[in-house]
Amino acid sequence: MKKGILALLSLIVMASCVSKKKYSALESRMNEKQEQLSKTKLELASCLEDKENAQQEISYLKNTNYKLLNSVGKLTTLNKKEAQNLERSLESIQEKDLTIRRLEDALNRRDSVTFALVSELKGATVGLSDKDIQINVEKGVVYVSISDRLLFESGSFKVTKQARNVLGKVAKVLKNQPDIDFMVEGHTDNKDVRPSAPYRNNWDLSVLRASSVVQALEKEHALSPERMTAAGRGKYEPIGSNDTEEGRAKDRRTTIKILPKLDEFYSLVEKGLGETKK
Repeated sequence: MKKGILALLSLIVMASCVSKKKYSALESRMNEKQEQLSKTKLELASCLEDKENAQQEISYLKNTNYKLLNSVGKLTTLNKKEAQNLERSLESIQEKDLTIRRLEDALNRRDSVTFALVSELKGATVGLSDKDIQINVEKGVVYVSISDRLLFESGSFKVTKQARNVLGKVAKVLKNQPDIDFMVEGHTDNKDVRPSAPYRNNWDLSVLRASSVVQALEKEHALSPERMTAAGRGKYEPIGSNDTEEGRAKDRRTTIKILPKLDEFYSLVEKGLGETKK
């Protein structure tokens, strides 16, 4: 552009040497170039302004992008921590759930043995009156409660011949469960013993009756004495009212408590817990 302007000036200097027609043509050309120059300057100014605006926008976008990246980084970190916490919580829940299942398995196995034992006892004692013998389960313990009128003469601790048949049926079931221990427990009503009785009081009578049953099971039915315990509760665990003869009759009983194998149960639990921790 500058060269063009200089050329025009040279032409003006030489105007005196050229014709008027040529001078007018040169002047017209110069004016055209000046218009182009002005237009170019305007375009340049506009471009510079656009450039500045673009640089400001780029700076804003960079700053915004940095903030977004920083936020994403923090969010990612937060999500990782939350994911780790969630994973630990899930692992803990799974471990507890497995432990519960192990305990339930142990309980189910224990209950299965108890159920089978009760079923055998009830099957063996079919035909006997519920007033004479009752079989039930309380807190994992099987109770075989036999009325004293079926086992002993009034005021006596000697086992009757009729009772030997009943004890034989119970003994047969117990012999099939050689790992189970049991306690024979004697009970009386609250009536004082006769002065002529060969024992001092109801304590003595309840213990002697329990001992007689244990010895009958050992000698006549070959149950191991190591499995048995003889105990007496006297009048201190009544199940009937001592105000009536019927209630006192319920209290005069001998109970065979078949004890749960707690050591075996705990072994199952410990085994299950040990497998859970692996």
